Amino acid sequence: MAQHPIEVILMRQLASYLATPMFLVDTAGVLVYYNLPAESMLGLRFDETGEMALEEWGSAFKPTTHDGTPIPLEDLPLVEVVHSRRPAQGSFWIRGLDGVSRHISIAAFPLVGQSGADVGSVAVCWEERTP
Repeated sequence: MAQHPIEVILMRQLASYLATPMFLVDTAGVLVYYNLPAESMLGLRFDETGEMALEEWGSAFKPTTHDGTPIPLEDLPLVEVVHSRRPAQGSFWIRGLDGVSRHISIAAFPLVGQSGADVGSVAVCWEERTP
């Protein structure tokens, strides 16, 4: 694992204790971690993927609208945050590597360090389930 700012390391530690799926990227959009609940949603363990470039993770799970239209990389909430440094949210479909399609909602926000420096971004997500 590359050396990351302490805030990123601590956020990764926090995410590892939560039951809410979380994704953590660095300032370049490199996916540096996703937790166990996110692994279940994606159908792939983080230990198997390791860190992934933005272009790789942004397309790996084939995000689409409700009618199956592919969502451009730049329209994904976490990518929007990486580029704009402003919170973003969205709801869309993904296909996990286990072949299961899931409707997910995401809230993403910039991660700002103690010194006010940009250190990365975080996405919290949940699967939308039909009652």
